[in-house]
Amino acid sequence: MAIDTSPGALPVRAPLAPVPGEPVLDVVIPVFNEEKDLGPCVRRLHEHLTRTFPYPFRITIADNASTDRTPEVAAWLAASVAGVRNTRLEEKGRGRALRTVWGDSEAPVLAYMDVDLSTDLNALLPLVAPLISGHSDLAIGTRLAPSSRVVRGAKREFISRAYNLLLRSSLSARFSDAQCGFKAIRREVAERLLPLVEDSGWFFDTELLVLAERAGLRIHEVPVDWVDDPDSTVHIARTAAEDLKGVWRVGRALAVGALPLDRLARPFGDDPRDRTALPGVPRGLARQLLGFCVVGVLSTLLYLLLYSAARTVAGPQLANAAALLLSAVANTAANRRLTFGVRGRDRAVRHQAQGLVVFAIGLALTSGSLAALAAAGGRPPHSTELAVLVTANLAATVLRFLLFRAWVFPERRANPAHTKDTLR
Repeated sequence: MAIDTSPGALPVRAPLAPVPGEPVLDVVIPVFNEEKDLGPCVRRLHEHLTRTFPYPFRITIADNASTDRTPEVAAWLAASVAGVRNTRLEEKGRGRALRTVWGDSEAPVLAYMDVDLSTDLNALLPLVAPLISGHSDLAIGTRLAPSSRVVRGAKREFISRAYNLLLRSSLSARFSDAQCGFKAIRREVAERLLPLVEDSGWFFDTELLVLAERAGLRIHEVPVDWVDDPDSTVHIARTAAEDLKGVWRVGRALAVGALPLDRLARPFGDDPRDRTALPGVPRGLARQLLGFCVVGVLSTLLYLLLYSAARTVAGPQLANAAALLLSAVANTAANRRLTFGVRGRDRAVRHQAQGLVVFAIGLALTSGSLAALAAAGGRPPHSTELAVLVTANLAATVLRFLLFRAWVFPERRANPAHTKDTLR
């Protein structure tokens, strides 16, 4: 039986069990003034799904306040083609359309694609299969995989690659193609994730993927064949400006821990051994050690820079205390978020206070080293001071990690009685 690892957490992923007469897949086609392409798109997609998809499906046309004959075409398709429905929105925005239709759909797998059908439809079944099987939470088509075959101009190619490089450098995104109009998501994930996504336009895709990835959800990527639509109505400059604003907003929210991503946590799997800690085996020790080492190297560099700057205007003891205090605050904040995965502002002040106690231990070690160096006589060169301080900090590192792990950021273990009951 599936269990929750935290209040409101997602259950264990499981293969979908189709309900007779109910669609397993709901494919949404957002449109704005697409009276020419809508009919051929829906008929071609319907024919492809009828021929290749092994489960019941539905196609939903999401009209984004079109002002041409698109509403009439959409109504005619809904009335004449089985499994097609039409939804009219009075405001524009692809993200708004997807949030509305996905939020109202009862299908367990939700997808969308652009009306121009630039993506080869043969990738649709590989896109949704990992969601149906329970392997993944979201799936995206990627035009940037080595095996993808893409036909588009140099300008769009450059913009696409530059945008994804920006996401990697600013938001640490690991998915390869944020804006390909070919994505799918499991409904229970959408129910938890959509309320956290603020954007209602083109940045909706990126925000959805970044939050899902940061929450530890599994994103499956499918290489696609893709042909650029020369008649695309996307305004590149305006879209790029909105995307940059979105990157700044999401990056700031993630930096301050303002998003409750713990609501999207998943247990490891359906093996009971994955849900309970094995006796004598620390959980996440290797990952925590790696994160602690990375943060330690960066904070040591910061400490040395601060010490060198302070040493020009103060003595070694005062310079050491000031540099160590500032770097300790930064070190505690970084380890809190990156090494031990603590998000939000809850107990942040307490953690910093405990970190200062750890700082006092480090101060005692480093100050004692400087005092011993001074007692040795003479006026040691600056390089010798730095060498002694580095050695003292390395000696304090092991103790600092143990105190962080056991005292400052102890692992929250589940109630054994609760775990036992939920596994029955």
